[in-house]
Amino acid sequence: MNDAELAAHLAEYAGKLLLTVRESGMLSLKQLGKAGDATANQFLVHALREQRPDDGLLSEEEKDNLDRLQFSRTWIVDPVDGTREYGEARTDWAVHVGLAIDGVATVGAVALPGAGVVLRTDRPQVVPPAPETLRMVVSRTRPAHEAVTIAEKIGAELVPMGSAGAKAMAVILGEADIYLHSGGQFEWDSCAPVAVALAHGLHCSRIDGSPLVYNQAETYMPDLLICRPEHARMVLDEVAAVHAGTPA
Repeated sequence: MNDAELAAHLAEYAGKLLLTVRESGMLSLKQLGKAGDATANQFLVHALREQRPDDGLLSEEEKDNLDRLQFSRTWIVDPVDGTREYGEARTDWAVHVGLAIDGVATVGAVALPGAGVVLRTDRPQVVPPAPETLRMVVSRTRPAHEAVTIAEKIGAELVPMGSAGAKAMAVILGEADIYLHSGGQFEWDSCAPVAVALAHGLHCSRIDGSPLVYNQAETYMPDLLICRPEHARMVLDEVAAVHAGTPA
């Protein structure tokens, strides 16, 4: 398999494992997330070390080994993005398998197992046209004040949703037009979604317009913007105006 095929294969089968764990009926809601994370993580980590032994690896559920910084190619995975949604048997959770090459999210796949969908960098789909009223996807439990403010300024409807991967894929699937996040994430939350979004022609950046850089010693990433390219300048200008305290 090439890198894109491997990413998609692993994301799909990790998703199947997670569904099996949940459907077993053997675990309480509290323990289900832990068991799902552990099961999917072990599969992804062992498979990547077997299939790509010369690459670096970073997983949310694995102790970070900074030896990965010596590699130009590092796989960055999130076994369950949206543990709460996974446990509640919703569809807005995801499995992320991404590959950063020289710090750039280049190859990847995002599985949405609850919806039976895998989006991947090597099979870009046509992004549906935007409706007249824009839609901004936000956290269903903790919508960021900044995102809500920008949505009001540009007249966008809010679309509450679970995981970061599900939000990013919603833009590709035509369920939303803008994903603006300023509440802080980690590299595994966005590497695969950004790689897939870029392959579909979307704009991806920090909310100040600077690039998203991966495989860093500090894995925390404060913010990101994923949107249709035609909306990027408008959103970035509004963010800058909010930060400056002046109208855009």
